[in-house]
Amino acid sequence: MDVPAPFVLWQATSELPPITPEIVVVFAVAAVALLLFVTEWFPPDVTAIIVMFVLIVLGPWTQISTEEGISGFSNDATITVLAMLILSSGITRTGAVQRLGERLSAFAGADERRQLLATLAVAGVPSGFINNTPIVTMLMPVISDLAEQGNTSPSKLLIPLSYASMVGGMLTLVGTSTNLVASQVSARLLGHPFSMFEFTQLGVLVFVTGTLYLVAVGTRLIPERVKPNEDFVEEYELEGYLTEVVVDADSPMIGRTIEEAIGESPFDFDVLRLIRDGDTVVEPGSKLEIRAGDLLVVRVGLDTLRRLIVTEGLSVAPAATVTEEELSRDGEERTIAELVVPSWSALVDQTLSTAAFHDRYDATVLALRRGGDILRERMERTPLESGDTLLVQATSDTLNRLATNRDFIVVQEVSDPDYRTSKAPLAVAIVLAVVAVAAIGATDILVAALGGVVAMILVGITKPHEIYDAVEWNVIFLIAGLIPLGIAFEQTGAAALLGAVVAMSADFLPAIGVLWVFYVMTTLVTALVSNSASVILMLPIAIETANRVGSEPFSFVLAVTFAASADFMTPIGYQTNLLVYGPGGYKFTDYFRIGAPLQVILSVVTVLGIAFFWGV
Repeated sequence: MDVPAPFVLWQATSELPPITPEIVVVFAVAAVALLLFVTEWFPPDVTAIIVMFVLIVLGPWTQISTEEGISGFSNDATITVLAMLILSSGITRTGAVQRLGERLSAFAGADERRQLLATLAVAGVPSGFINNTPIVTMLMPVISDLAEQGNTSPSKLLIPLSYASMVGGMLTLVGTSTNLVASQVSARLLGHPFSMFEFTQLGVLVFVTGTLYLVAVGTRLIPERVKPNEDFVEEYELEGYLTEVVVDADSPMIGRTIEEAIGESPFDFDVLRLIRDGDTVVEPGSKLEIRAGDLLVVRVGLDTLRRLIVTEGLSVAPAATVTEEELSRDGEERTIAELVVPSWSALVDQTLSTAAFHDRYDATVLALRRGGDILRERMERTPLESGDTLLVQATSDTLNRLATNRDFIVVQEVSDPDYRTSKAPLAVAIVLAVVAVAAIGATDILVAALGGVVAMILVGITKPHEIYDAVEWNVIFLIAGLIPLGIAFEQTGAAALLGAVVAMSADFLPAIGVLWVFYVMTTLVTALVSNSASVILMLPIAIETANRVGSEPFSFVLAVTFAASADFMTPIGYQTNLLVYGPGGYKFTDYFRIGAPLQVILSVVTVLGIAFFWGV
């Protein structure tokens, strides 16, 4: 009896390839890499460099030569991502996206639904042409101020801001670094790099689905972790940590400056104000000497306050309740603001003490929020982590400087931002020219992006010394370090073996079901490692699986690419989720509650869209 051709194809390829020593070594390296990613014993970019080194050293088994081991640094995807980060930084320095956000804010007014729609639009569409991490960085102050002006909880808008930038990044090739990396791997394995608008129709479908979900369902699931127009003192529960004390006549502080009083004391406290004869006459860190009768506004815990009263000769002032309004009075320079520490900040893994935060930035830290936890004591000795939010008291001039410092994201509109607004039209024109030149095929995206960087330097949008600060070097090293692992998977047959194992699901699933399995697998891997890393690891396996079950390999490439940018369920799987974690006051579980239904919906919509547009 004749057997149907598709069945014959599966029978011919269903046997598992032999497990060789080379495959075992590559699996071991990948397993150790996964362990390091999950445990975070080293930063992800350092883990990637360790993997690259090990692959080269074990070359006889991994089949990775020295040239192949370092090839990630000259890879088209790595250089293109670097160039696009510089272009995105150029747009940032002109304030173009902020101005767009402000115009949409005027449209939204105080209506929460219109505010949500404005947030989704201003984050989603530009993210198709500019790297989505800078988009969120630029818009966080705009959206936070929009929420405050409209008496809306910022929690209601910040997760949608992140999610919109994620789905918006799937509109074009240059929306995320993940797309660029996937394009290079697809070119190497299939000879099919992505064109600029290769998957835009699918991206539009995903973006519209995500927008409808957030407007109709997601907004109901997002809790108001931060109450509308909530006082920072209340939000950070500082009522018991801010108080006023009077310097007694016999206090040992008399004759010392505030700096000396804090520096010489064994206790954890800060002086936020000195009030003398009813007037605020000194800011923290002043050289003015303390006198008897001075009123000090201090940040201090209750137990420490008791010790200070005894040892430093202080008395608690009558009605010593301190509010945000009192700390940020009209007409006075110092105000309270939130700063987010991004993953690329030089302060990550440093303490406030070792970083000399107060002296270096002229700002006093009142509290530190890490996810749902708030630290109000012993902050000086706590190593900072990516995503930490610092509540600081600082002058307007200091906040203006910090707004241009890549070590922080200021979560409020500053009074005098140092934007090159006159260059905004040129910056937008250059980015659009890069997209257009690559789209019509006049040159590839790498050359177009590098040309855009040169143009921005020549017209003064980006200064030469600013190029290095514009690049997220941790992303570059992560991509460059893991590209050799993808090559090792392919050359040793490890990808073929895993592909054969996954292809066994075709025994009881149709081809579109196998495609959906790969989408889900990629989202899980992304949650453990990172989006770019999951693309590098999963694409060779996906292509092998597609070939074994007789499916369209490019469809599997797209499923992995879209899934790698769809980690909505945790704050740590995607950079933009982590950026809004602290300012939104979210709990870890909030992301799962809001993101899990969206993840399921988009897995179905994306796979069906791929099947419709490209077939399986």
